[in-house]
Amino acid sequence: MTASEAKGARRAVRLVITGKVQGVWFRAWMVEEARARSLDGWVRNRADGSVEALVAGEAKAIDSMIEACHAGPPSARVAKVAVSPAEAPERSGFFQKGRD
Repeated sequence: MTASEAKGARRAVRLVITGKVQGVWFRAWMVEEARARSLDGWVRNRADGSVEALVAGEAKAIDSMIEACHAGPPSARVAKVAVSPAEAPERSGFFQKGRD
């Protein structure tokens, strides 16, 4: 961990979660988990069966969210969580978006 992360530095990442992640309340679960961590961004289903999310906030909260996404809600079976850098969202709060 860098000194800036330790001091609560903010960052944003794009997540693409694959596996059995649609039809298992993944998006609603993610909204709840992200809001509990005071994160900003959105989550949506993708046409290819994956779930995509933009997550922004304190680095430690994002790391915690990524870790939680590896398990997901009880009915999900996560195969992979791909993480890439992203620009912070334009609006605050965390919400569900329509399918891509």
